[in-house]
Amino acid sequence: MANATAGWGMKFLLWVGLPLLALLGLALGVPDVAPAWQAKSGDGTAGTFIARYETCGRNCTWHGDFVPDGGGTPRNDVIVYDGPDDLTSGATVAARDTGARRGVFAAQGGGTWLLFTGLAVAGVLAAIGWVASLVHAIASRCRTRREPTGPGTSVQG
Repeated sequence: MANATAGWGMKFLLWVGLPLLALLGLALGVPDVAPAWQAKSGDGTAGTFIARYETCGRNCTWHGDFVPDGGGTPRNDVIVYDGPDDLTSGATVAARDTGARRGVFAAQGGGTWLLFTGLAVAGVLAAIGWVASLVHAIASRCRTRREPTGPGTSVQG
């Protein structure tokens, strides 16, 4: 009975867990990998993030406005990645806009680039694993259909 339960759990992981991990990793990580790496290397538009309000769940995130240093179009209601822990409403932080979907990166830097990279890599590996599992399952099913079904059965050509 325990073996059957373990088999069911493995099938659930392969057919539900891997695609879900792939989807989450690819959707959440891939679009912001390049902007995170650009911020890590100091690229992007320099400016100021003005903290407006904080939302908290598992982690707390500051939302606010980004104003580019040399003029240009500000971004409103964005989050600041890698912002200082002691941020308060109305406080400002030097930041860089590299085109990330939801926010800008604090100029002081941090580990968000590693988070986005890890999510993207996990998503890609899960997608590859899921596709490989599909191919293996289909190939196994095709082989099973072609094999003789019992003793004394011969395959005629």
